Amino acid sequence: MSVSLLIWILIALGAAGYIVGRKKALVSADGNQLGLHSLVGYYGWSVALASFLAGVCVIVLLKFAGSFAEVFSNPALLTIAALAAALAAFALTVVRIDKDFRARNYVEAMVKGLLFTASLIAILTTVMIVFSMLFETGRFFSQYSWTEFFFGLNWAPNFRGDSDLGMLPLLWGTIYVSLIALAVAVPIGLFSAIYLVEYASPRVRSFAKPAIEVLAGIPTIVYGLFALITVGPLLRDWFAQPMGLGNSSASVMTAGLVMGIMLIPFVSSLSDDIINAVPRAMRDGSLGLGATQSETIRRVVIPAALPGIVGAILLAASRAIGETMIVVLGAGAAARMSLNPFEAMTTVTVKIVSQLTGDTDFASPETLVAFALGITLFFLTLCLNVLALYIVRRYREQYE
Repeated sequence: MSVSLLIWILIALGAAGYIVGRKKALVSADGNQLGLHSLVGYYGWSVALASFLAGVCVIVLLKFAGSFAEVFSNPALLTIAALAAALAAFALTVVRIDKDFRARNYVEAMVKGLLFTASLIAILTTVMIVFSMLFETGRFFSQYSWTEFFFGLNWAPNFRGDSDLGMLPLLWGTIYVSLIALAVAVPIGLFSAIYLVEYASPRVRSFAKPAIEVLAGIPTIVYGLFALITVGPLLRDWFAQPMGLGNSSASVMTAGLVMGIMLIPFVSSLSDDIINAVPRAMRDGSLGLGATQSETIRRVVIPAALPGIVGAILLAASRAIGETMIVVLGAGAAARMSLNPFEAMTTVTVKIVSQLTGDTDFASPETLVAFALGITLFFLTLCLNVLALYIVRRYREQYE
């Protein structure tokens, strides 16, 4: 029996348990709901949740054990064990039900356990991701020098055993594209947030804010196509070729500009919320002392909101560093270190994708290098996120 069909059977068993639990509770109280300890619905949910969760827990445990021991991967064993656990929980819970049974406490304890499990899954997933990356990175560094990887200036992978896998050109391209993106997104996003909070009428704000946030819902592949078809040729024909800086439509500037457009709603929305959190009394006090509205914004509102704004910018930087599709289509795939923004370059994320696609040998350093790049990128974005949280918490103003 398939797991999906087994889940549906457990759901049906839980539905039956809900009906049986309600009926037994009412019978025990002679039909008077006021004589029950809990609302009658809790008695039904106690049976339904107990039977369903017991079956699901057995499925998860046997699936996990089956990855280590073949005997536990038997589908018949899985079906029998899950149904047996569900029926046992069904029967035990029904037997316990009477008018004094604390069904509400029982159900809330199960719900609390579910919430704890959900949070634990998120934490364990992060831990498993890190450890899997570290394991594969360790395999890579057992075959390739870590000094050449972190400090090498040449990126030329091949599968003949003489690859150059220096990550500095990729790191430079990542930082260069991200800086251009932030140079576009931060001023536009911050100024739009200031306008929407301080100057825009409610009617304008109700239209402009959703219109800006629509940009956040556009898939990144669409931004990449926009960079490839429109922005790249435009920059090449209007700037790069007339200035003698290049003839390619794929460039750092192309990817940076389009990525900056993508980040505008990110910076704008966060800054909007942060500026809105500054108390109105601070603005009124500044205006009452004779300051103009622009002076109030520059000297009162922005300084008060600055820690949160800096945190928003750092979070936007983390988002920019991890972007892939816009860089693939807009910046090209050339691993080089150059100051010319109209030359094609590439980033860490692009090379992670390229090293893991196609018919590759997962035991070779040319493939394992993707995991070393991934763990490096992970710690880079983690440091930015931690710095953003530290700045927000350390310098945040507390208002009543």
